[in-house]
Amino acid sequence: MKTSHFATLLFYLLTLSVPCYTDTNIQTSLQCSEADESALEMAFQTNLRNLFDSLVSNVPLQQGFYKTRTGKKSGRVYGLIQCRGDVSADHCSNCTKNSITVALEKCPKSKEVLVWFRWCFLRYSDSDFFGVMEQTSIVLTNDTDFDDPSVVSKGLDLMNGLTFSVQNQPLVFQTAELDVGPSGKRYGMVQCNRDISRSDCVKCLESQLGAFRMMVGTKRGWEVYGSSCFMWYHDYQFYFNISTIASAGVMRPSSHKGTAIGLIIAVIAFLMVL
Repeated sequence: MKTSHFATLLFYLLTLSVPCYTDTNIQTSLQCSEADESALEMAFQTNLRNLFDSLVSNVPLQQGFYKTRTGKKSGRVYGLIQCRGDVSADHCSNCTKNSITVALEKCPKSKEVLVWFRWCFLRYSDSDFFGVMEQTSIVLTNDTDFDDPSVVSKGLDLMNGLTFSVQNQPLVFQTAELDVGPSGKRYGMVQCNRDISRSDCVKCLESQLGAFRMMVGTKRGWEVYGSSCFMWYHDYQFYFNISTIASAGVMRPSSHKGTAIGLIIAVIAFLMVL
């Protein structure tokens, strides 16, 4: 049985030399479970393909979040796709397909896979993880662009406010803007997977903000991608300036141009004790 405390804290630091763009759906991270030959068996592969088909077909119609399971006890697969709350239905659908391609190419023998893209998060497993808040996260920061400490303090207050207010939003997604006078504006965004409770959403975001507070330091921009919640903060408007809800619950199309930034990736994984 799992206990309620965390046993191990793993920290990895990787440097990326390539730039990325806010309007480009780049892959940010990937986790594959250990290779298991049974993942190649017909029952699991059939259920996995059926799962992928269901995710691709349904997520654009469900306002960017969809979870389901396929198969019976033998070879059953659980999966979900979470798109960023501001992206269009087309972007969400394409991101889902890209994530599936990465999973099949990079983790062909894995029964549990997590794929993070800038615009979406894919997870599937042979174990039921629905509704379970987990705190595995990666953080992306700009390693050269620093901000005034007084502005940083206000920015953290902005993100802390979003941490508690997002639970009241129907899609558990929220953006906010901060005017810091001569220093311009700062923009924040938070989101939780819609399968976890609203209270767990707050706990997840609080944990991320606490764990990475020292790491982001006085950086002007950073992004945290988790398995249950996500946070973004920049000195330019990086999110799409559209409503994510249209008639019949279908996400609207959009267009947006972004800014290139250099990134450092740091990974923190919290492992539960059995």
